[in-house]
Amino acid sequence: MSKRAVTITVNGDQYQREVEPRMLLVDFLREAVGLTGTHVGCDTSNCGACTILLDGRTIKSCTYLAVAADGREIVTIEGIAQNGDLHPIQTAFWENHGLQCGYCTPGMVLSAVYLLSRNPNPTESQIRRGIAGNVCRCTGYQGIVDSIQKAAEKK
Repeated sequence: MSKRAVTITVNGDQYQREVEPRMLLVDFLREAVGLTGTHVGCDTSNCGACTILLDGRTIKSCTYLAVAADGREIVTIEGIAQNGDLHPIQTAFWENHGLQCGYCTPGMVLSAVYLLSRNPNPTESQIRRGIAGNVCRCTGYQGIVDSIQKAAEKK
């Protein structure tokens, strides 16, 4: 299979790489770019550990081909902090016990970023729907919901 050239902007930096046409976007981020904050959980898009922002919208990068992201902009968990300061949602997760093992956290945080960009004052029910595509096996979700609510209050 012949490789294809792609140019993908990740967290504001442009990356040009030769990739196999079947390379998944999560593998591009982790292997070709070296950003390992995007996790591989289930490989079926059920768990949400691989959630990123593609052109401002959440996607599951474990079922999205890198070649389909050619010319597009991606934000990963590594790209949401600004000038060394945690993003308000990251701070809220830290302050409100929104994480335990941390495996789901990057996907949860990026889902929350997207949710609050579209609905800056969500109800608890709307938050639960907004993170429904992400599975956490540790927290029971209440700390995550509380964290997103606190982040919304600070905006």
